[in-house]
Amino acid sequence: MFIRRFFYLQNFKLMETQRFYLREITNSDIDNVFKGLSNPAITRYYDVHFDTLEATKEQMNWYADLKKNGTGLWWAVIDKSTDQFCGAGGYNGLEKTHQKAEIGFWLLQDFWGKGIMKEVMPKLFELGFNDLNLNRIEGFVINENAKCKRAIEKINFKHEGTMRESEIKNGQKISVDIYAILKSDWLKVNV
Repeated sequence: MFIRRFFYLQNFKLMETQRFYLREITNSDIDNVFKGLSNPAITRYYDVHFDTLEATKEQMNWYADLKKNGTGLWWAVIDKSTDQFCGAGGYNGLEKTHQKAEIGFWLLQDFWGKGIMKEVMPKLFELGFNDLNLNRIEGFVINENAKCKRAIEKINFKHEGTMRESEIKNGQKISVDIYAILKSDWLKVNV
């Protein structure tokens, strides 16, 4: 099963939307990943933050391990008109048995508020529901991150509840909201 899953994830090299290409994250993206994941405005609600380019290798290894283990895959979001790296999005926690995965997404600050997430996420949903045979795509959002919650609600995620004080970040107990979109929800909007 592992070999089949690994082979399956290897076949997703390039996707595109009207304005963006999505290609697999590679080690050559480390400078852009560092630029994003060293910025406190971006990582404020994110689980990782890196202070050096060297430390960012941990994130690059994480991306590679997801693919190697068949538990996910992340893509770089590239502006078609400028070839600029805008951010990254993808799946982790992929569970074929339960037909679900967690989705994640982040953008460099220069690209906030430009409708990128609204354009790119449906392409990731299409891949998840059609090609990966997912039934459920989950998103976990720190309770205080109102901007992210509004954004994912606009792309048809449903709020399912709050895990109160479920994590500790920077010594503080934080609550995490659970969002999900089901294949049946997605089909209602995309048929």
